[in-house]
Amino acid sequence: MKVKYYSDTDTAFVEFSDRAVVETKEINENIYLDLDALGNLVAMTIEHAHEQASLPYISFEQIEAKEAGSAKR
Repeated sequence: MKVKYYSDTDTAFVEFSDRAVVETKEINENIYLDLDALGNLVAMTIEHAHEQASLPYISFEQIEAKEAGSAKR
């Protein structure tokens, strides 16, 4: 996964895979989803990113199956 931020346009681009994009769906006037031929998410574009998302704060946390199971109890 790659996250790119273009400060000149306040646009965030989140790329989930390198599959070919065959369709772009507009979620609202600021958020667009790129899909592959099977309808899988390839990328997301966020216009006016500072208003739409908590930039510049990005966090990644991987939850292991063992930890996730213990959280349910």
